[in-house]
This record gives sequence, C-alpha cells and structure tokens, in this order.
Amino acid sequence: MLTFPLPVLTAALCSVLAGLVWRARLGCCRANLLFSAFFVLSAVSSLLVGLRFGYGISTVLPLQRLMPLYFGPLLYLGFAALALEQRALVRMAVLHLSAPLAALALFWLLVADLRQLDWLISASYLIYAAALLRLWRKGPDALAQARLDRAAALNRWTLRAAGLQLFVLLLDSAIAMDFAYWGGLHVPALISAGTVPLLAMLLATLCALPLLFAPPQAAARPARVAARQEEALEARLRRLLQQEQLYLDPELSLQRLAKRLHVPARELSAAVNGTQAQNVSQYINGFRLAHAASLLAGSGESVTAIAAQSGFLSRSNFYREFQRVYGETPAGYRKAQEAQPAQRPAGLR
Repeated sequence: MLTFPLPVLTAALCSVLAGLVWRARLGCCRANLLFSAFFVLSAVSSLLVGLRFGYGISTVLPLQRLMPLYFGPLLYLGFAALALEQRALVRMAVLHLSAPLAALALFWLLVADLRQLDWLISASYLIYAAALLRLWRKGPDALAQARLDRAAALNRWTLRAAGLQLFVLLLDSAIAMDFAYWGGLHVPALISAGTVPLLAMLLATLCALPLLFAPPQAAARPARVAARQEEALEARLRRLLQQEQLYLDPELSLQRLAKRLHVPARELSAAVNGTQAQNVSQYINGFRLAHAASLLAGSGESVTAIAAQSGFLSRSNFYREFQRVYGETPAGYRKAQEAQPAQRPAGLR
C-alpha cells in the first residue's frame, strides 16, 4: 500500500531538512530555529498521516488534524525573522502562534463536527500563502537580517514557500471534499498522488540547501527620502566600505551596514536603489568584484582563493557575477590583463 511508505519517506526527508536548516548560515539564528521547527512539525505530521491512513489508527486523528494549523505560521515566521528585529519578531510570533489556539477554541464552541476543521486549515494555508507573497514582493532588501549574499536566494525561497502553501491547500481541500461527499473513500489515493510531487519538492530543497552553507503585519514602506539625501547617504556608505573594506566580510548584512551608519535599514536600501538602480546585494558585490579584478590582474593566486578573499563564499556565484559584470570569466579576464602590456606600442612605453 502506497499510503504508508510515502508519508514515512516524507517524514524522513523532513527530518534531514530540519537538521540541515539548523546548520545553514542564513545570518539570523531565529530563522534557523523557526525553519527547523517547521520541518520537525512536518515530519511528525507525515508519520501521523501514515499511521491513520496506512494502519487505520484513528486515535491519532485529533493531533493529526490540529498540527497543520501551525504549518503556515512557522513557515511565514521563519522568513519574517529575516526581515524583523528580535523585539518585533517576538510580538509577531506571539500573535501568529496564539491565533490557531484562539481559532480552535472558537471552533469547538461553535462547531460540533471535527471534520469541518478541514476548512479552517485550508483558510490558514491561503492566508499564509498571501502573507508570503506579500513579503516576497518587497524584494531581497526587505530581508535586512539575512546575509547579503543570501538575501536574493532567500527572497526566491519565499515565493516557493508560498507555492508550497497553495499546493498543500489544493491537496487538503480535495481531501476535505472527499470526506464531505464520499466519506473519505478516495483519501488514500489522494494522499499517494499528492505525496509524490511533495517528495519531489523536498528533494529539490535538499539539493538546493547546500547553497545556503559556507566551507502584527509589517509596516508600510515609508516614502523615499529626497534625492539629495539619498545621494549623501550612498556617499557615506561608499566611504565606509572603501575605508574599512567591509565588503570583504561574507557575513555582512544590510542591518549591520545600517547600524554602522545609524540609519534605518529601509532608508539605506532606498538610497542604494534610488541612486544606483540596484539592490544592496548587487551594490556590495560590485565592490567585491572590483577587489577580485585587481587581484586577478596583480597577483598569481588561484581564482578560488581570490573569490574567497573578495568576500564570495560560493565559487559558482563568483563566476556568475563576474561574467555578468565583466563579460568574461575570471581566468579570461586575467589573461586579457596579462596580454595588455605586450600589445602596447613601443612608442607609448
């Protein structure tokens, strides 16, 4: 029977992901904790699904139906931890983690049939998918607590998390409808069919996760400061980076830069966006790439060593960014620089 082995495999993958996410260097340990809690909850829930529909153990039904109410909050709070400072995150966590308990209390007072709880769970998936989409639309710079070299990737994962919520919403709604109209006759088949793409998503996450390793509602975005103020702030940032070479630190984040300049992170992000037409991650990478280019032209060190010395922890990311900016590979750039003196006319020496 497919219904039990597949949930067990799902639980195993979620357990592995919980351990890996705990060790991932995202720039904010609170995010690690929340993401790990999400995968642990998913693992336990998958095991309970297997026990209920694979072996017919109905005693796990109440717990198995209550746990999904925390999928959305934990996943959303994980990404919110990358955007908010600790005090704001604590307030948000209290709100979002207590809301399911309040909803359940109200549900049990008004509704006698436990099967109707499925619709409350579906509403939770929809609400948090919308919340994740809203956070994603703010862009990488909204993730002020994340490391700069991780912000763009984590922003993309926010969109994928919203997609996961919508997928589970469709699957859960189909199961709820089957219970309502056919008494759960097709539920085992639905779980088997739905678990296969879910396993594919988890495997894709497992493959992509190494890229994150190294050897109450958000307030509305304030109006942008005047152009001269933006230019002055960007100039202060540029001086700070040039004088202290902070861009060589791979752990650098938007929040750390904002604290050094004593300005809000959103204001610093707006200044860079407004004056340079790029986000802060791309802006910092420009300094890193210029440093790498000077080392390529003036030293004999390996490309890998130069990438690490310039603040890049991912060799693939360094190659991709270098080609995007300079139009050639680091090795090709070095050869071109070495060939320039030989090509210079004698009269110009």
